[in-house]
Amino acid sequence: MIDKKSLSWFLFIAFAISWVLFAAPLAAKNNPEIYVRLLFALFALAMWGPGIAAIIVTLFIARQPFSSLRLNTLGPKRYYFWAWFLAPLIAVLTLGATILLGTGTFDPTLSAIRQMMAQTPPTQTLPSTETLLLLQSIFTLTLAPFINLVFALGEELGWRGFLLPKLLPLGEWKALLLSGAIWGFWHAPAIALHGHNFPQHPYLGVLVMMIGCILLGIIFGWLYLKTRSPWAPALAHGAFNAIAPAAILFLHPEELDTALGGNPLGLAGWVAMTVIILALFALRQLGWQTSQQSVSAAGHTIH
Repeated sequence: MIDKKSLSWFLFIAFAISWVLFAAPLAAKNNPEIYVRLLFALFALAMWGPGIAAIIVTLFIARQPFSSLRLNTLGPKRYYFWAWFLAPLIAVLTLGATILLGTGTFDPTLSAIRQMMAQTPPTQTLPSTETLLLLQSIFTLTLAPFINLVFALGEELGWRGFLLPKLLPLGEWKALLLSGAIWGFWHAPAIALHGHNFPQHPYLGVLVMMIGCILLGIIFGWLYLKTRSPWAPALAHGAFNAIAPAAILFLHPEELDTALGGNPLGLAGWVAMTVIILALFALRQLGWQTSQQSVSAAGHTIH
């Protein structure tokens, strides 16, 4: 049976905390410098809204032990390789899909990076564009996923560690799709108020984000179901946030609509993530489980 009381309280607390933090930077909209700093800081804090909600509901509403959130377990270690390296694969496939779909044009001159470098104060000395790209790539693939994990864990503790298992009585696929849709809608104020991810589409971007999060949620959910731990999807989420903008750097920025190309959560990203999901099917890592199988899997057995 679905624990409607716990789910309702979780969603209320998670959305209330995060949506207040998403809206708060508007107070400084007339001061661009402060606005940007607030946006970065408060968005990072908002990522912990679902995690805080999961902890509160687990301890005080459901009255379950903290260990039921499974932060004390890692699961099979081989899935952490995929958690780390699926994000670069998504970025590469997104770049390829953008070019094939014609929603962006490959830019060998790396003008997007050159434009960012041009905004640097003249007092600072920067390396060449190619050297900067290499250094950034090394950082993105090594340290950045673990730095981002600190904040990504807040989301994954909520969406995959709490919400997904609570929805599993509906069946594995219904739980994956519904939890992904909720996760996508949670971003609505960030997109509508601040243009997060889709600056050209503050309202349509909410729908685009929901579809992107459903697909990405299937991948993150697969990692959770295989490890029974929020740490694996948290690492994947941290890696994704680090590498997600990479495809845009190789495209002409003037022609780019991020809802269609370059963004792993937009149309080209849907193609990339669908390819990965189909590959998981082909490798029998994902399948159509019945509701009863999903409920059984919600216990201690790792499948």
